[in-house]
Amino acid sequence: MNSATVRNLLVRGMLAGLAAGVLALVVAYFLGEPLVDKAIGFEEAHAHSHDEMEVVSRSVQSTAGLATGILVYGVAFGGIAALAFCFALGRVGRFSPRATALLLSGCALLAVYVVPFLKYPANPPAIGDEDTIGKRTTLYFLMMLLSILLAIAATILGKRLAPALGTWYATMAAVAAFAVVIGLAYALLPVINEVPSDFPATVLWRFRLSALAIQAALWGGFGLVFGELAERMLNPRPATAASGQAVPAAH
Repeated sequence: MNSATVRNLLVRGMLAGLAAGVLALVVAYFLGEPLVDKAIGFEEAHAHSHDEMEVVSRSVQSTAGLATGILVYGVAFGGIAALAFCFALGRVGRFSPRATALLLSGCALLAVYVVPFLKYPANPPAIGDEDTIGKRTTLYFLMMLLSILLAIAATILGKRLAPALGTWYATMAAVAAFAVVIGLAYALLPVINEVPSDFPATVLWRFRLSALAIQAALWGGFGLVFGELAERMLNPRPATAASGQAVPAAH
């Protein structure tokens, strides 16, 4: 793949990330923000002092701040995902650009977010000790890095086993190996549970589901939009087919 193609795909990836960011923003605003407000209310009700000055108002955080964070993240991850797509296309199977983009998005969602999430799920405000934030952040990113590296290793393993076992059994073996090592990581890495005993369980559960929904919207939206853009760029339809004109028969 030449540099001009990579550059064009990079631009399309960033645009697709922006579009996916808009979708994720809608999900975050309507599903996540009401639960954040409830968690903040719980935190304020149990705070010993209310004299702390708010640097950025809650209204700004839930609108302009939320939009800026998600959209910038969407554009950045869209560019990175587009570069990963350039490397993966044709190397993970004989899939079309659209199918490759969807497959890459699904695997990335699983490796980058779902696997670390199951070990260290997202928590709303009022949960977490300020003294352990460094430890919690380190463990989360360690789990994410381990998941990404294992996903890459599982892909390589599946490709190497395919000639001997066939695609289906090689894929199942790679998935099983990934699951076993991730299970060991879950068992060996420390557990962090700093949820107050009186925090509403429904709010916590719904917040975590909304966090998962935001990421699913982001990655799913990117896969659909970028897949369509990449398909049209790499496999353009003939002009005659696009305009509906019949191709004259040769005599």
